[in-house]
Amino acid sequence: MVDRKCKLSPTTLMIFILDVIYILGISPANAAIAVADTSSSLSTYIIQVRKPTDKHSSAVEDLDAWYRSFLPATAASSNQEQRMVHSYQHALSGFAAKLTAEEAKAIQEKAGVLYLHPEESLSLHTTHTPDFLGLHQGVGLWKDSNFGKGVIIGVVDSGIFPDHPSFSDKGVPPPPAKWKGRCDFNRTSCNNKLIGARSFLDLNKTAQAIPPYDDYGHGTHTSSIAAGAFVTNASALGNAEGTAIGMAPLAHLAMYQVCTIDECLLSNVLAGIDAAIDDGVDVISLSLGGNHRPFFKDVMAKGAFAATQKGIFVSCSAGNLGPYNTSSTNEAPWILTVGASSIDRSIKATAQLGNGLEFDGETLYQPHDFHPGLLPLFYLKVDDGIQDCGPGSLRFRSDDIRGKVVVCDSGSTEPVVAGQEVKDRGGAGMIFLNRPPDGYTTQVYKHVLPAVVVSYVAGEEIKRYINKTSAATATILFKGTHINGRSAAPAVASFSSRGPNSQSQGILKPDIIGPGLNILAGWPFPLDNSTNLKHAFNVVSGTSMSCPHLSGVAALLKSVHPDWSPAAIKSAIMTTATTSNMEGRPIVDQTLHPADIFATGAGHVNPSKAVDPGLIYDIGLHDYIPYLCGLNYTDSEIELIVQKKVNCSSIRSIPDYQLNYPSIAVSFEPSVTKVSLTRTVRNVGPVKSNYRSIVDPIKGLVSIGVYPPDLVFTEANQTVSYRVDLTREADRKAPPPSAQGAITWVSARHSVRTPVAVLFKGSQE
Repeated sequence: MVDRKCKLSPTTLMIFILDVIYILGISPANAAIAVADTSSSLSTYIIQVRKPTDKHSSAVEDLDAWYRSFLPATAASSNQEQRMVHSYQHALSGFAAKLTAEEAKAIQEKAGVLYLHPEESLSLHTTHTPDFLGLHQGVGLWKDSNFGKGVIIGVVDSGIFPDHPSFSDKGVPPPPAKWKGRCDFNRTSCNNKLIGARSFLDLNKTAQAIPPYDDYGHGTHTSSIAAGAFVTNASALGNAEGTAIGMAPLAHLAMYQVCTIDECLLSNVLAGIDAAIDDGVDVISLSLGGNHRPFFKDVMAKGAFAATQKGIFVSCSAGNLGPYNTSSTNEAPWILTVGASSIDRSIKATAQLGNGLEFDGETLYQPHDFHPGLLPLFYLKVDDGIQDCGPGSLRFRSDDIRGKVVVCDSGSTEPVVAGQEVKDRGGAGMIFLNRPPDGYTTQVYKHVLPAVVVSYVAGEEIKRYINKTSAATATILFKGTHINGRSAAPAVASFSSRGPNSQSQGILKPDIIGPGLNILAGWPFPLDNSTNLKHAFNVVSGTSMSCPHLSGVAALLKSVHPDWSPAAIKSAIMTTATTSNMEGRPIVDQTLHPADIFATGAGHVNPSKAVDPGLIYDIGLHDYIPYLCGLNYTDSEIELIVQKKVNCSSIRSIPDYQLNYPSIAVSFEPSVTKVSLTRTVRNVGPVKSNYRSIVDPIKGLVSIGVYPPDLVFTEANQTVSYRVDLTREADRKAPPPSAQGAITWVSARHSVRTPVAVLFKGSQE
């Protein structure tokens, strides 16, 4: 038992749920800012410098001294220990320091200084899922990978609750010899599961390392999704009961705390990535992101590239600004960008109206003592048409509300906050209506009173009933956990960010989708010397949850194929993804219509097939240089990414769609009628294999030609290239903004699918 107690009352837990939902990206608080030191005129800047010569980089101390030499005299004469925030070794050639605006300008003019980044605040993008993904004990990928044994997953997040049963090391061997990290918890909290734990939040440089306790839950949740141990009888308020398991239950975990409840400062995030690279992790999981920007200005992209150079797989969340197009973040091709989908489990409640109509929704709070009899229904109409039941909005309506079921619209108020307002005014229950963009995506919340969240369509019917009925009544029926073996799952969650890629339209983003809606996983709980795990698990939604699912899958693949590059692992995940739901129909989005390629990427992760993909599209680190030159970045801008000098004039640059990516995305300008590209695949299946191409056409818009139509392999690891011609067909009418197809290579044992996305420039919506 640790000395520090995590005491979270039910009220505190409720408030934190609201904060997490806010942080998960539902509100667009992602603006880049220079974060000022409130006690002075100092602000934090990340200073990127040219890599030092060997004589300056023989030791960490030498590198630190090299960085300090860039500080202006005014900073050097003051307390440098307080001015220097972080010194980076791997993720970036440079450091973070507190400077005045004048000092920052002076540094920028020094020789060897490449770029100054003002500090930026990023946002966090916040069981049954292994079974849903086809992971079963004793067979398939879990058996082949030995549950990820020997692989190290570094989670860059809000800290971790080390005493959680999900982080038991039963059956987990000691970390591999390459591990160089440390654990700043006490000895009883660190074990063979949680092998590393460091905090990068202490900017005061205290002598004693601060343990990275997770007071907020996000880091504990994501860590247990990626590599949580087997925990029987897990549930959240008695719902979603079963055995909670991470994707790679025998993998090692290392936590790098970089986020508070309010923010994830970019300088700290970079320090966490830097430490993870140095420590020797195999996978880095980042459930956070910021704004769109060119990759040479995107510190996350630069840190991820440095990790990829070391052979580390980097998985990032796509963001929670869906369902709007061009909302995805973390768009660099060396990152696996993950969107969020639903699973086949619901924690059901039903809004029953006085006219007999019933509308299914969801809630985590399922009170057993709520009488199912009909109660008066109350809905306060307001001028703007939206009554979101925000704090204080119903303060003069207590007499009207007492003992009734209150209808609240989705607006700027989170459902649990709205429920608190209803409860404070004496309401007996709440029906919370989705806003139009959320459609049929219903999120589970730990409400403070009997409540249910229903779809937008259901909400319109409920309002119609209220308008036509003089004495409208309703009740809420609580039905508990349901698992539907044949359902529309996986469906794309409404909040999951979408493409196209704003920085490189020839690279399809997101890459993949995975479980991220209403996910049960570990949560901090009170250490009261009891074995009561009532508050040890929680249900949370966001691409923050889908990202660690893919991080864990990558760890399983790394365990089976330790020689595969990050690009090869990404290829295996993408080309084996499924595009059908459990009903055998195309994956749908929040409207229940087929989701487009900019919502699903390659499709939904299928771990059991990813371990044996047959063919892979690999990308060497040197291949990214022609790609970056093709983005029309200058030599100095590319140096900011790859940390070495580049001369694009001596390199044959390529357009972004020519990068050997596992998906294809092209844009047709009005004057362009044909685009040709090549791809190279490597045989990782049977030595002698024959593949035939099957084209999913883009009828009436673009013809897809594949040459040669057959691929023949006679050796292991043999590579073969093929050409794809995309030819625009004669316009009969104005084309839509985008269209999609696919090329699938089929052999006797394998099916290797490459999605094709086409954008038509100048088209009207």
